Amino acid sequence: MIEYKNEHEIGLMREAGLVVGRTLEKLKAAVAPGVSTADLDAIAEESIRGEGAIPSFKGYRGFPACICTSINSEIVHGIPSPKAVVQEGDVISIDCGAIVEGYHGDAAVTVPVGQVKPELAELLRVTEESLWHGIAAARLGGRLIDISRAIEDYVRSQPHPLGGSWGIVEEYVGHGIGTQMHQDPQVYNYVGRRMAKGPELVRGLALAVEPMVNLGGRETRVLDDEWTVVTRDGAASAHFEHTFTLTEAGPWVLTALDGGAARLSAMGALRTSA
Repeated sequence: MIEYKNEHEIGLMREAGLVVGRTLEKLKAAVAPGVSTADLDAIAEESIRGEGAIPSFKGYRGFPACICTSINSEIVHGIPSPKAVVQEGDVISIDCGAIVEGYHGDAAVTVPVGQVKPELAELLRVTEESLWHGIAAARLGGRLIDISRAIEDYVRSQPHPLGGSWGIVEEYVGHGIGTQMHQDPQVYNYVGRRMAKGPELVRGLALAVEPMVNLGGRETRVLDDEWTVVTRDGAASAHFEHTFTLTEAGPWVLTALDGGAARLSAMGALRTSA
């Protein structure tokens, strides 16, 4: 069942989103060669709890950490460990969630470690841009599939730096969010042949949109830890996510520190005057 929030509840989600946004800024600044993912998890827990919030992920279905850290061919749900140390040229996805008065915020970034190969930089660019295209496509009165189509269309429109094709992950998708981290509806990053248009986009709906794009094929597998999802062919992957809702002026990105205003205004997705 889809949960629709009132203005006060969206306000609490904004508070949670700001905690997530500020925490991710700290984590991005901390990423450097020689840093372990356990180090990053400790920074995240201190940041989230220091703002009086609760980490969404810790204990969720038994997950043992406050963030997910996924390196190179790991797509999502990587478990932080002192043994997992990032090196120059790696890319690392950091997924973070926080709860404020029972309401969740959820966002993710993929960060280059030092200088990375051009194809990895392009992978990160395409994945992040596809996220913003998906959000920008959302309008009151529109349909959920508008987001999915915008993400896929953008990724497919971008030349592959190695002459192949981008792999859009299908098994892991975005979701509704509110009093639970994962709620209906699912937000796909592609459009299938018989995919329904999905629910109407209305006030009070909050969504976490999170494209995952692989440099190689789209196929995935889960490691023996029963959490970490990796690309089946060993190619690198990127993952970006934001939580947003809709207003009469356009999307409001609850996990972006500026509400997404800069990016969405540049894309023409916000009304700046009456």
